[in-house]
Amino acid sequence: MSLASHVESWHPEPVTDEDALPPGPAAALSALLDLPESAAATGEPLPPLWQWLYFLHWPPQRALGPDGHLRDARFLPPIPGRRRMFAGGRCEIGEPLRLGEPAERVSSLGAVTPKQGRSGELLFVTERQEFRQHGRICLVEEQDIVYRSGDYRSGDGDRAKGGPAPSHPAPVDDTAVPEPEGPWRSRLRPDETLLFRFSALTANAHRIHYDTPYCRDVEGYPGLVVHGPLLALLMLELVRRGAPERRVRSLSYRLHRPAFAGEHLLADGTPGADRARLHIATHREPRHATAEVTFAQPRSAPSAPLSPVR
Repeated sequence: MSLASHVESWHPEPVTDEDALPPGPAAALSALLDLPESAAATGEPLPPLWQWLYFLHWPPQRALGPDGHLRDARFLPPIPGRRRMFAGGRCEIGEPLRLGEPAERVSSLGAVTPKQGRSGELLFVTERQEFRQHGRICLVEEQDIVYRSGDYRSGDGDRAKGGPAPSHPAPVDDTAVPEPEGPWRSRLRPDETLLFRFSALTANAHRIHYDTPYCRDVEGYPGLVVHGPLLALLMLELVRRGAPERRVRSLSYRLHRPAFAGEHLLADGTPGADRARLHIATHREPRHATAEVTFAQPRSAPSAPLSPVR
């Protein structure tokens, strides 16, 4: 049975969540990235994509699957042996969210698209999120999640059911350093502690970020995987540091290849007149993640309103 057939009648209704946007989570991420504490004060604008620290859901432990992800949720497609990969997303920012001011998020299903990949059939699911403060739409975000059917190995490394065994990349090289390309650059060598703290900040229980034996024996990775959202945030930090006077109007990002704890990461960026192009590199891969940011027009020029939930 194809994956598309499992979701023919799957049409989850939108859901609304609220959050007071306290400065605490933003202050915690600032500490994780060694940023000044003043970047997370009440009334300050929330940097792009930092909304990921809010509207979090902490399910009961029994609701988690063998990989640490939820077994069931409103926007998880009802397909067998579900394996999840975060592929990327987009965000339009009419005005930034403000810390310490109540906000509302409306989540809805944007699109469901089956595709054929090299490893079999894939299901691309787009979740759309609309963020409001004081009755106004501040930003609209879309996240692309890729799902495929697959089975996990048991704890001793044997496959629990049929399916292709994961391939192991080369061992992690913790000495090689990538060369910069653009004028904006920032280096980071994430370790186990950093990944653990980021998982806690984003309520991410996926075991590939903190359970090394699981990574190697079940998922087939050489070590702990750096969070895709963390790669996206590292790229956006280049904009905040390189052009603090510019306001981001829109952004898009793609996650191409996993990076691992211990590797030397380079966030690299090239600014232009109205946009900037960004990427994450290691010595073995120049484009683990890519992003493009467009800047807001001068205030004298009107900007287009954001679209409501479809």
